[in-house]
Amino acid sequence: MTHPLIPQIIDLAKPVAENLGLQVVGAVFQTNHRPPVLRVDICNPDNDTSLEDCEKMSRALEMTLDATDLIPDAYVLEISSPGLSGQLTTDRDFISFKGFGVRIETVEPYKGQKEWQGNLVSRDETNVYLNQKGRVISIPRSLIALVELL
Repeated sequence: MTHPLIPQIIDLAKPVAENLGLQVVGAVFQTNHRPPVLRVDICNPDNDTSLEDCEKMSRALEMTLDATDLIPDAYVLEISSPGLSGQLTTDRDFISFKGFGVRIETVEPYKGQKEWQGNLVSRDETNVYLNQKGRVISIPRSLIALVELL
């Protein structure tokens, strides 16, 4: 279950990230830790997300969160990225990484191949859609074993 502060935290974090040329792709507030851990996931849409990107976002977001006093008690702020080999599994993943390069493996050959690469277009109830050099390819979800970022 999502912590009730997450929508407000994301609303605060998005403009901070945009000012740094980054995007917020998710957030989790783990209140079962002592102190609680707020993890915000970011990506750099133009390059691989670097440690420097995470550090800049951490400093900027920390200042913004402290100024709002949204989280009054002590907490740990973690900024991370989904990584180069991050698997896409949730609807949020497929929305967040629309346009990104992905690799899809199928459990059995589909149209003569078991591996597909292209830019993610979307996912619906039955298919995942990739753009390959301007042509949209649909791959049945029932055949997909893995979708990961390139």
